[in-house]
Amino acid sequence: MQLDTTELTPTLNRLKRAQGQLAAVVRMIEDGRDCKDVVTQLSAVSKALDRAGFAIIASGLEQCLTNPDESLDKKDLEKMFLSLA
Repeated sequence: MQLDTTELTPTLNRLKRAQGQLAAVVRMIEDGRDCKDVVTQLSAVSKALDRAGFAIIASGLEQCLTNPDESLDKKDLEKMFLSLA
């Protein structure tokens, strides 16, 4: 199953933002920043990645419903979804 990259542009933007946030977390740790600040930023990165993952899965499910001949089987879809849970 191929994902539609034009449909996933907001998700790609979210992932790029998360990548920047993760780099900031690394710098914060290297600079010896306060634990609370580091954990707050790390939580933001984690949420951004979760949302991006769910958006990708939702897009994939939509494609499977509109193109059933090209879809993954139910077990594969369930496995992908649960990997983010």
